[in-house]
Amino acid sequence: MEPSGAAGRFRNDAAGIAELAAWCQGHGVELAVMEASGGGERLAFLLLWELSLPCALVNARNVRRFAEAMGFLEKTDRIDAAMIVGYAQAKRVQATPPPSAAEQRLKALVARLGQVTGDLTIQKQRKSAAANAEIIASLDEVMALLVRQSRRLEGEIASLIDDDPLWACLDRAFRSLKGVASRSVARLMAELPEIGILSNKAIAKLAGLAPIANDSGKRSGRRPVRGGRAGPRSLLFLIARIVAKYDPHLAAFHQRLQAAGKEKMVIRIALARKLLVILNAKARDARSEFANAT
Repeated sequence: MEPSGAAGRFRNDAAGIAELAAWCQGHGVELAVMEASGGGERLAFLLLWELSLPCALVNARNVRRFAEAMGFLEKTDRIDAAMIVGYAQAKRVQATPPPSAAEQRLKALVARLGQVTGDLTIQKQRKSAAANAEIIASLDEVMALLVRQSRRLEGEIASLIDDDPLWACLDRAFRSLKGVASRSVARLMAELPEIGILSNKAIAKLAGLAPIANDSGKRSGRRPVRGGRAGPRSLLFLIARIVAKYDPHLAAFHQRLQAAGKEKMVIRIALARKLLVILNAKARDARSEFANAT
C-alpha cells in the first residue's frame, strides 16, 4: 500500500469543512473516516453528516499500529490519511451514526458536572491546608459558586432525562438497583449510550472489562483486560462496590471470589463486569418495553 492518490488540506472550521464535503463529493467519496482524537474531530464529524456525507470514527492507536504493520514507521499527514483509508478498507468500517442534539447536550452537561465536581474537591483540599482567614473566605466564595453550578447542572441533567421517554425508562431501570445514583445513571447514558443495544460480551469489551485471550499452543496465558472507555470503567469500579453491599447476588458473587483467593484487582474487575452485565440486561428489557409501548 502506498500513500498515493488524491489529497487535500482543509481548515477545521465550518467553511473548511464545507470545502472538504464538496471535495469528497467531487471525488465520489461515499464514507469519510476520521480518527477519534479527543474532540478535535467533533465539528467535522457533525457538519459532514449535516452535509449528507456519512462519517465513521476509528481508533487512532489501531490506525497507527496498522501503519506500522504495513511498514510505515514515519508519520506525515499524507501517510496518516492513506493509512486511515487502508485501515477502514481492511476492517470494513461502517458509518458511525451521529448523536442527536439531546445526546450531545447530555454528554456536555455530564462532562461539565464532572469538571465542577473536580474543581470543588480541589478547593476543599486547599481550604483544609489554609490557615489565613482571608484565603479561607476567598475559597468559601469559590466553593459556594461551584456548589450552585453543580446543583444547576444536576437539575438540567435530570430535566433532560425526564423529558426523554426512553431515557426516563432507562433511568428507572438502572435505579431499581440500590446504590445506583442519578448522577451515575446520567454518566452511563452519556458515556456508554450503547448499553442495552450490544451483547453482554460486546458491552464488556467496549468498557474495557472483558478478559483478552492470551493463549498459544498448549499455553493458556493470563487474560488481562485492556483498552475500552476509561470513564465508564472507572464509574463501574466505584458503584459496583456500593451495589454489592445491598444486592444479594452481587454480594454472594463477591464472597465467592474472595473465598477462592482471587486478587483484589481481579475481584474489582469481575464485580464491575458483573454489574455491567446486570445493567445491560436491565437496559435491554427497558428498551424492549419502550419499543413495545410505542
